[in-house]
Amino acid sequence: MPQRRDAAIVGVYEYPLRVAGPGISALQIKAECAARALEDAGFEWQDVDGVFDTGGEGGLGGDAIVEYFGLKPTIIDNTSVGGSSFEFHANHAIEQIAAGKCSVALITYGSISHSQSRAIGTGGAVGQREPNPAANMEDPWGLTLIGNYAMVKSRHMHQYGTTNEQFAAISVITRRHAMRNPEAVRAMTDLGFVGVNETTVQDVMDSRMIAYPLRLLECCMVSDGGGAVVIASAEAARNAKKKPVWIVGTGEATKYRENSGDITVSAGAQAAPIAFGDAGITPDEIDVLMAYDSFTITVMCMIEDLGFCKKGEGGAYVSDGRLNFDDPRGPALNTDGGGLSSDHPGARGIFLMIEAARQLRGESTSQALDARLAVAV
Repeated sequence: MPQRRDAAIVGVYEYPLRVAGPGISALQIKAECAARALEDAGFEWQDVDGVFDTGGEGGLGGDAIVEYFGLKPTIIDNTSVGGSSFEFHANHAIEQIAAGKCSVALITYGSISHSQSRAIGTGGAVGQREPNPAANMEDPWGLTLIGNYAMVKSRHMHQYGTTNEQFAAISVITRRHAMRNPEAVRAMTDLGFVGVNETTVQDVMDSRMIAYPLRLLECCMVSDGGGAVVIASAEAARNAKKKPVWIVGTGEATKYRENSGDITVSAGAQAAPIAFGDAGITPDEIDVLMAYDSFTITVMCMIEDLGFCKKGEGGAYVSDGRLNFDDPRGPALNTDGGGLSSDHPGARGIFLMIEAARQLRGESTSQALDARLAVAV
């Protein structure tokens, strides 16, 4: 069955600074990214008839952000499911485009988490305003976000024998890619990283403990930043300035902690078969893997759950060098440097799509060989 060509990414832009500077708001970052992504696509503001937005920046919901941009879209989508919201937006956009409800969709994000000193991973939940039925067994005890991920890493190590050294290999690979990306190098410099250089497994092992067993170099940075993606119908994509990056398969799923659930299994285990089936491909065919790397354990689970290797075999898989951009076996992992070493303003999903598009255009600073297929998860 031929792969569909209903919609393509035709414009991308990533805000170049991870410390925005005084007087710069999240909305300004978002607007600049939107303008530059449209410019990258060769489109104008008036071409946009679909707006996809989490409604998080500046407290503006879908109707308000449309007014801020001066648009009159036929589709507004405010799906907000955390850092992966933008992948959901892309899926919804191609569905609306295929249905003829819109032809040019704009997805944007902006954040000044670093400038606002937001405790994204270490802020506790104690003292919340009202009971949260989704976390009523955790909030009273002050479990933090990083504490949740630390438990998953502990469980993975216990259940499958994965070692700290194997987890550290993920950090080493993404840092190598980051050092080839000038924006990532500036990010680490501006954010005061100790040692803006390639790292070793021992460097990761020697970094200080944040939440056992997660160490500092296994945790994403907290930065400012933003980005935008323009998705167009096949007809509109013909007028784009650059080669369209076709979206050939998508899948959605959600995962939450439950008494009978395995915390080492992510929503990717449910979404991946849908997306790969939609595209008519297998994980073995993927050249570039843009995996959400809030922590090393996030990547480990995604690699296994997407089917790049069997569950519990991720440790060996990430340790043999195949995830480096210049290893012909592939897939190349987080070639922009990822959330560990390039940017993480609070939600990183949009940057996964941006770098995936750059790879398939041949524009990455760590360009994979003959990149034809990428997945963002």
